[in-house]
Amino acid sequence: MEKIVLLTATFFGIGYFPGIPGTAATAAGVALAFLLKGQALAYAAVVFVLLALGVWSSGRLEKTLNRKDPGIVVIDEVVGILIALAGVPLTWPVAISGFFLFRAFDMFKIYPVNRLEAMPGGWGVMLDDVMAGVYTNIVLSIAVRWAGLV
Repeated sequence: MEKIVLLTATFFGIGYFPGIPGTAATAAGVALAFLLKGQALAYAAVVFVLLALGVWSSGRLEKTLNRKDPGIVVIDEVVGILIALAGVPLTWPVAISGFFLFRAFDMFKIYPVNRLEAMPGGWGVMLDDVMAGVYTNIVLSIAVRWAGLV
């Protein structure tokens, strides 16, 4: 069971990427978004399944390692960037902008992201990135409309 927890929480080992595991996982999330492009139902299903798996596996891993939000847990970044890119025209310029915006929102923890991070267990690990993804999606949606891409 612990191998499944590790595989899930680290998003198939990306959490072990040296130096920048969160950035690597965000890039993997962008790739996954492109794989799911044009399949709204599948996209939503993947987000919800990964969110549920992330809450479960990151909570279990926190208990196992006795550490809050261990750095190897990166499934939260994957879910966050998928939320960030949901419903916007998925082009490379939009995806790259979303990538950098999401990483900034994730790092700076603008309210209520900082409060969500304090929630217990896997919920705290996952929900701060969910909110960073929501912030990114709002900014991207406004920018896309303003640029006339929709």
